[in-house]
This record gives sequence, structure tokens and C-alpha cells, in this order.
Amino acid sequence: MKLGVNVPNFGPGTDTGVLRDWARISEGLGYDLLMVSDHVTVTPDVAERYPEPFYEPFTTLSWLAGVTTGVRLGTTVLVLPYRHPLLVARMAANLSRLSGGRFVLGVGVGWARQEFDALGVPFTARGRLTDDYLATLRDTWRTGSGDGAPPIPVWVGGHSAAALRRAARFGDAWHPLRLSLARMRTVLTEHPVPAFTPRIALRLTETPVTDPERIAGVGTVEQVLDDLDQLRLLGADTVVLDPYHGDPEETRRPHTAWRALTEVAAHWRTAS
Repeated sequence: MKLGVNVPNFGPGTDTGVLRDWARISEGLGYDLLMVSDHVTVTPDVAERYPEPFYEPFTTLSWLAGVTTGVRLGTTVLVLPYRHPLLVARMAANLSRLSGGRFVLGVGVGWARQEFDALGVPFTARGRLTDDYLATLRDTWRTGSGDGAPPIPVWVGGHSAAALRRAARFGDAWHPLRLSLARMRTVLTEHPVPAFTPRIALRLTETPVTDPERIAGVGTVEQVLDDLDQLRLLGADTVVLDPYHGDPEETRRPHTAWRALTEVAAHWRTAS
């Protein structure tokens, strides 16, 4: 099982130097995958958690491809209804080619109603649009008109019944975000998925977290390592660690996240 990192590509503490440090530190620690988030226009509902500057994911990942060597690069998740699917197909194929086949396309339906309104995309149609656009991506890549050489892995986010059907129909993996182990175990028992690549939290505590609703990745390093072991037993191919917890001021203190990533990487290598 491989480990990845969700890199904050937004917030008051994020700039090109910090993004470069995130990439080099994560790759140097042995993480296999760097992923970034997606917003097109930072409307008030977005800005509460993901304020400016917000670095566009395809642009950011193309730049990070040039400052890394072997680490994979991906989106967690691209809001698919925001862009014409032929544009996404072209950008994804180009990024895959330019990075030497390192790109992973994680997709989701989105949640920010004000951003949908600003882009002129009907919020209530986002599920249908995502299905249609995924079909278009597959058709475009299959016919070779995406100007690249996929296969490009497609990870489908969400944990609703519709999202799970979407993952089974169009995806190469189900990519749930920040769920409890119990919830993921239940879903995997009840729904067939092509593969399993969860994104979990990374928040280390000095004492064990005993909340029965604890999401995976929150707790002592021993709890987090056990979470990773349990996810491996559930068949996870890759687990993405997300050290951002919703306060934009965290982006001014990336060393806190880097220390947690260092501690997990050291223990994981020893345990593995």
C-alpha cells in the first residue's frame, strides 16, 4: 500500500516557495503521491475554508511536475462540472504526458452552490453532469483525441449511493474523503468498487482519541498507524493523508504538518 499527501494549494501562507517545499519534503520522505484541491472562483462559501490565493490545480501540478522526479501528481478532487469535458480531457492528457505518466485524476461533483452560480453551472444538475462528463472523458481518451497517451487513473470521490454507482461505472477507484473506518468498512461490504484509494485526515494527538465517531487519521501516531493497517486489510491501494483541518491560518504553519508527515513516514517504514 502506498501513501500520498494532500498539499494545501490555497490560503494566506501558501506561495510558490511553500508549494515547492511541500513537494520536495513529501517526495523526500518517500510519499508516492501529491494531490491538490480544486476551486475556480473563490466565492464566500469557498473562502471560509479555502481562501485566496488559490492555485489552479492543473497549473500547479504541471509546475510541481518540474520540481519533482518520480512522485505521482493528482487532484483530490477536481470538480468535474466546472469545466467542459473536452478541455479536461486535453489538460489531463497533456499533464500525464508532460509528467511521464504520473497524473491521477480524482473527480467529484462539488458542493459550493455560490461557486456553481458564479460559473453558470446548475447546482442541482451536478451529479448528472459529472456522469456525462466522465463518459465523455473515457470516450475521448479511448479514441485518442485527448492528445496524450493515457491510461489516466480516474478516482471518483463521494460516498452517496450515486457516487458509489459512479465509481463502479466510470472509475478506476473509489476515493472517499475523511470518513471513519467503520463507515468505509460498511460501504465496502455493501457496494462493489473497482479499487479503494481513500483520503483520510492526518492530525496527531498526544493522547488517544476515544470518540466512537473518530475519523481515520486522527489520534496518536499508534492510532494512525493502526488505521493504515486496517485500510490495507480493507484492500486500499493508496491512502492520501490530509493534514489540513479547515483553519486557513494553518497554511502559515506548514512545519506542523511536515513534522506529522515525518513521524508517520518513519514509523510506517519501520512497521512495513
